[in-house]
Amino acid sequence: MDKIPFTKMHGAGNDYIYVDAMRWSIADPGEAARKWSDRHRGIGADGLVLIGHSPSPEADFSMRIFNADGSEAMMCGNASRCIGKYLYERGLTRKTEIRLLTLSGIKTLLLHVEDGVVGSVTVDMLEPALADPCLFVPQEGLVEGVFVSMGNPHYVIFTDDIDQVVGHGPLLERHPAFPQRCNIEFARPLGDDRFRVRVWERGSGITMACGTGACATAVAAAVTGRAGRRSQIVMDGGTLSVEWCEQDGHVLLTGPAAFAFDGEITI
Repeated sequence: MDKIPFTKMHGAGNDYIYVDAMRWSIADPGEAARKWSDRHRGIGADGLVLIGHSPSPEADFSMRIFNADGSEAMMCGNASRCIGKYLYERGLTRKTEIRLLTLSGIKTLLLHVEDGVVGSVTVDMLEPALADPCLFVPQEGLVEGVFVSMGNPHYVIFTDDIDQVVGHGPLLERHPAFPQRCNIEFARPLGDDRFRVRVWERGSGITMACGTGACATAVAAAVTGRAGRRSQIVMDGGTLSVEWCEQDGHVLLTGPAAFAFDGEITI
């Protein structure tokens, strides 16, 4: 049996298992994600992230991310920030601006470093895509919300009852309106461009935070007149800052990244 070294990291509580795929190969990462993410019988996480070489010269490194149910995700803002911290603090790069290849394109990571430590990371999430019209008309089983794609699909519902994520999240994820399933955000305005948000993440369930979900919420708030171009998104695991740049339409996500522990798992 082989042992695979891993690192547990989290961005505002959104925790993943990280493996250096440049050194270690996992034959079936989807199945590994499903087993290892089990919080009772495995390591425990929202999923598995593989850090790899980039096949494209336009990017420095690549990321593949697998949800806790084994499905492969397109992108994760929190995981991207953690990768930036991992690469820099583990000595795999000296760059403080890293181009990361994901299934939803190349994302640029800007590392905020002090005394050799990456305290936070800003991710250029590129431009959002909005449905036309962006505000969905309620239909059976689907309350009014805003559909935003951040490279992966999100449906943002503004409500005072954000705890309905528990009951309605899994139903909305698989609603017929979303043939590829969907991430669901429940957002309560707090005033001053701040929002308290709970998220049901496609393939993982309730998570402490979701970077693309924070971006989708900020964009949805802006297009519906609930906020300006800069928002603070308060999630279960912490606060993320989002700016939707007027000049180029890109969405910038800034937040923390942290190591939890290192270990080995037998495969």
